[in-house]
Amino acid sequence: MSTSLYPLKFKPIYKDKIWGGQKIKSYLHKDFGNLPNCGESWEISGVKSDVSIVDGGALDGESLADLLEQYGADLVGEKVYKHFGNIFPLLVKFIDANDDLSIQVHPNDELAKKRHNSFGKTEMWYIIEADPGSTVIAGFNRELDEKTYLEYFNSGRLMEILNREDARAGDVFFLPAGRVHTIGKGLLLAEIQQTSDITYRIYDFDRMDAQGHKRELHTQEALAAIDYKQYPDYKTRYQPEKNETVELVTCPYFTTNVLDSTENMAKDYSNLDSFVIQVCLAGAYTINYNGESYPVKMGESILLPKTIDKIEMETTSGFKILESYIE
Repeated sequence: MSTSLYPLKFKPIYKDKIWGGQKIKSYLHKDFGNLPNCGESWEISGVKSDVSIVDGGALDGESLADLLEQYGADLVGEKVYKHFGNIFPLLVKFIDANDDLSIQVHPNDELAKKRHNSFGKTEMWYIIEADPGSTVIAGFNRELDEKTYLEYFNSGRLMEILNREDARAGDVFFLPAGRVHTIGKGLLLAEIQQTSDITYRIYDFDRMDAQGHKRELHTQEALAAIDYKQYPDYKTRYQPEKNETVELVTCPYFTTNVLDSTENMAKDYSNLDSFVIQVCLAGAYTINYNGESYPVKMGESILLPKTIDKIEMETTSGFKILESYIE
């Protein structure tokens, strides 16, 4: 007989990056061990090369892939399981940019399927902490086509056409596949994205790696992936509220809300045909479910299987979470 599903934590997968820093340890209190720098902490991942492993409880040590095979729709919901099968559809990360990331773009589902037999990569960022003056690049500051883009790119003037935005704690940016972007120096953020690790690197500021080599660029591959349109708003507008669930982003791939709470709360997810992921951005709380308690603190993420419809959330200090699912 299968073990009953319960709120699941996973062992973080830490990534050393040329642009990474120390905030995942110093701010989020996550121990990434002997890495000189940590750019990313993959919290919940179904990416084949980096599948998350359960941390704690009766299913400790099981992989997310094993859970999907064993529990199917009970874990993720009927509709999600029918569409994605044994691939977990979202990847959740913390990212620490101690330096600018490369300017990059991700393909959409159609292009990613054709080229890589993969899903595309639409994503969103929630800024947790920002050094003064930090910025992101998202999209273009003028209407372009491929020919005009290449004129700027080939003459070394790419930066002139990119849209730069100030970034502060609490800001949200939605990056649909095709939008050129980069995370700027000094930002710590949470990222919710499709399960995909496909990135086309457009420009890397002529940086050298530890061996004195420049990182590979994907100039040609990026051309068919880029959305050359200009959009009126690149920063997501929302009204923060205390003790209310506030929707930030909804798209075919995920819906993400923020909940900034100073009090105990009950959540009822029975109307969703989906798992729910909670990412704790600040504070701490305890999930009470089925007579058991599951503590969650800043820097931790927890997966609520579809079979968990109702939970109680208790707090003494208050907490802020991102809540993501598929509608």
